[in-house]
Amino acid sequence: MDKDELKKKLSPLQYAVTQEAATEQPFTGKYDHFNQPGIYVDVVSGEPLFSSLDKYDSGCGWPAFTKPIAKRTVKEKRDQSFGMERTEVRSRQADSHLGHVFTDGPVERGGLRYCINSAALRFIPVDELEKAGYGDYLRLFDK
Repeated sequence: MDKDELKKKLSPLQYAVTQEAATEQPFTGKYDHFNQPGIYVDVVSGEPLFSSLDKYDSGCGWPAFTKPIAKRTVKEKRDQSFGMERTEVRSRQADSHLGHVFTDGPVERGGLRYCINSAALRFIPVDELEKAGYGDYLRLFDK
């Protein structure tokens, strides 16, 4: 999808975050304090990225996850912008900027904190997974 098509499909904030590596303001994203069961997909490509089962309240102001839904769905890139040393997280298919990963997450759950912009995500509730074409992910929620 070219830039003009993306600008029509996405909100200005979604475009800035996913295509220009912008960051939404802390505590403003719709998924920061959001706790429904389901999966989070890339707002650009629909690629499954994170599960609500791995989401936790880190207090950082952005949705935080302990791991991606599958390691292969994200890629990491060194980020030295703004005079900081960080690791950027991008979606593998669409190469959307999602946020950053840090090593200060819950130790008992692997120690990572994927700090992700809500604007880069679209949420699919468990009861809509099948209808939306994500039926394979229902197994994550079987107890």
